[in-house]
Amino acid sequence: MAAELLLLLLVCAGGLLLPAEAQDSYDQLPTVDKAGVDLALEQLLTNSGVRHHFRFLKSVEKKERDEGFGVRFLYHHFHLRPTRCAKGTAASDSRICPFRNDRPLMDCAVCYKTMDEQIETTPEPYVHCIQRPRLTEEMTTTRMNQWKKMTYRTGGATIMALSTG
Repeated sequence: MAAELLLLLLVCAGGLLLPAEAQDSYDQLPTVDKAGVDLALEQLLTNSGVRHHFRFLKSVEKKERDEGFGVRFLYHHFHLRPTRCAKGTAASDSRICPFRNDRPLMDCAVCYKTMDEQIETTPEPYVHCIQRPRLTEEMTTTRMNQWKKMTYRTGGATIMALSTG
């Protein structure tokens, strides 16, 4: 009897840990990546067609280009999962909302420039989110082109190009 009770207690405790693990994926992101995810979440909340809160699920791909002096360009491709909390509810922290499994994932990509871990407004950050089944190859190409456009350098003077005469 005591062994059965202990086993039941362990199973229940394990069930309580599952939601915490789902939140860890967002909590374990670096601060600068969280800022990009937050940009996408803000965009979704302002869209009139979106009826529920979303939560970060997982990163798919990350690219980073360090320009020095605290300047970085970032590209982050990730998935958001819809939750059961309706948009406009009083839930102050949507990360406590349980995931829905009956709706498709939201596939998002963000490109932005940071200065000392803060997102810069110039160039304007690029945010693109769409339900996973509706993502096309053309959209994926557009995302990569946005990253290339944001990080394109025409070159600059090098030590070899300087004239002493």
